[in-house]
Amino acid sequence: MRISAKVDYALRGLTELAALEAEHGRAVTRDQMASSQEIPIAFLENILLELKRGGIVRSVRGQQGGFRLARPADQITVADVIRTLEGPLASVRGLRPEELEYGGAARSLPAVWVALRFRLREVLEGVTVADLVAGELPPEIRELAAPPEAWQPR
Repeated sequence: MRISAKVDYALRGLTELAALEAEHGRAVTRDQMASSQEIPIAFLENILLELKRGGIVRSVRGQQGGFRLARPADQITVADVIRTLEGPLASVRGLRPEELEYGGAARSLPAVWVALRFRLREVLEGVTVADLVAGELPPEIRELAAPPEAWQPR
């Protein structure tokens, strides 16, 4: 799976937003999010607009304006952010894996794509913005990331 810069920046910005909002009890400016995570402001501004349309953040006008989470951080998953910005977690040529049907020697390949999507869901729906802010991932995610071979590129 390829994680785009957009998704990476969005999740980093959202963790800062959640942490600062909890700490100060008010809206957080895009400048605050961008500077702490070294995210280009123009890029973050576009991401925040998409997250707003997706119901993940809301904007607050006025002198104390900025952005707030649209729902509690423990109700926003990594999968929610990816789906909002990029669409389905797994697709093949723009189709959902269950829509595929191959003949001959490749007939079992759609099952591989469905299994991959299932595993992606397990991980990405199992981690919330609150988990990221707390630095405390769910045990099943920590277990998957624990073996040294998980950190080795192939």
